Amino acid sequence: MKQRLSVLGSTGSIGVQTLDIVRENPDMFEVTSLTAHRNWQLLARQAVEFDADTVVIGDKECYEDLDSALSGTQIKVFAGNDSIAAAASSSQVDVVVNALVGYAGLHPTLAAIEAGKKVALANKETLVVAGETVMERAMHRRVPIVPIDSEHSAILQCLAGECSPVRRLIVTCSGGALRELPREALADVTPEQALHHPQWSMGAKITIDSATLVNKGFEVIEARWLFGIDPDRISVLLHPQSIVHSMVEFEDGAIKAQLGTPDMHLPISYALTYPRRASRGGDRFSFIDHPALTFAEVDREKYPALDIAYEVLRRGGTAACTMNGANEEAVAAFLSHRCRYHDIVGSIRYALEKATFVARPDIDDYDRANDEARALARSYLKL
Repeated sequence: MKQRLSVLGSTGSIGVQTLDIVRENPDMFEVTSLTAHRNWQLLARQAVEFDADTVVIGDKECYEDLDSALSGTQIKVFAGNDSIAAAASSSQVDVVVNALVGYAGLHPTLAAIEAGKKVALANKETLVVAGETVMERAMHRRVPIVPIDSEHSAILQCLAGECSPVRRLIVTCSGGALRELPREALADVTPEQALHHPQWSMGAKITIDSATLVNKGFEVIEARWLFGIDPDRISVLLHPQSIVHSMVEFEDGAIKAQLGTPDMHLPISYALTYPRRASRGGDRFSFIDHPALTFAEVDREKYPALDIAYEVLRRGGTAACTMNGANEEAVAAFLSHRCRYHDIVGSIRYALEKATFVARPDIDDYDRANDEARALARSYLKL
């Protein structure tokens, strides 16, 4: 029986690659709904190709263009965030692939959980800002949250079949586009430089987060909630080749690693078919082509965002939500040349210093913390 998919963020990097997996396995999956923020042209083409029942465009200003493009079809067209959440909770959906970017992914994840849907999660911000709440609700509803991030997929694969306690998780880190740049040169980094990742092809926001290591800090937070591991037992290791995607060390000293080329198709496929694996074509990894795999400690002075992420994780409450909101606002400003590279971490620190802190937040508290963090970042950046 085919799994019916709702792909949230289908026009982004993860969404497009998810549809590649559907093409490879037409007997396993069918697409019920697709959503995008503004790219109505690609969304319309995807909807026609996959014979989707429903499409949603997040930006309501794009609704008429999308509706017109699909006027000769039976595809239902909606717009707005409420409709995205509705697509995630539809009775016609078995699996929700959440490939949305940023805080926008939280409410659709909660809607999917409440409706009892399996969630294949690429939107790490869901767990960064509200990990405890999300995992509690998923456990209560007995809903599986299966990670798509390559690092967390690697950890999940290493844990498969294990019954023994984990000593620590080792999350690997490429170092991003600026890893070869000396610390003193970072002040003058341009968005174009920071977007030039040496291994991964990703969206603009996550590529900047990779350059600052905010992304790696968020992955530490995500790992804490996904796998129930204390922050002190999650370490980060610089691995420039991006071949070892992450590792798990057990109490007897054994370390398991998951290796592969830097290609998101594998973790997406694993998330969709978990606990099984799909057969995939294409080139296979060759150790001969990668004879040297190197590892190093992260330069914490060059990448201060990593320690900030550990700090907000230990603090709990709305702290990580504040960090995320300020980061989203600052990255958007950096990408549009309205602030400098160092202002991203500066905005985060300022917001954490000034923001209201709620120790035991509910969803409304997270929404308020997100709005406040963005306002504080704009104030810091004088936008």
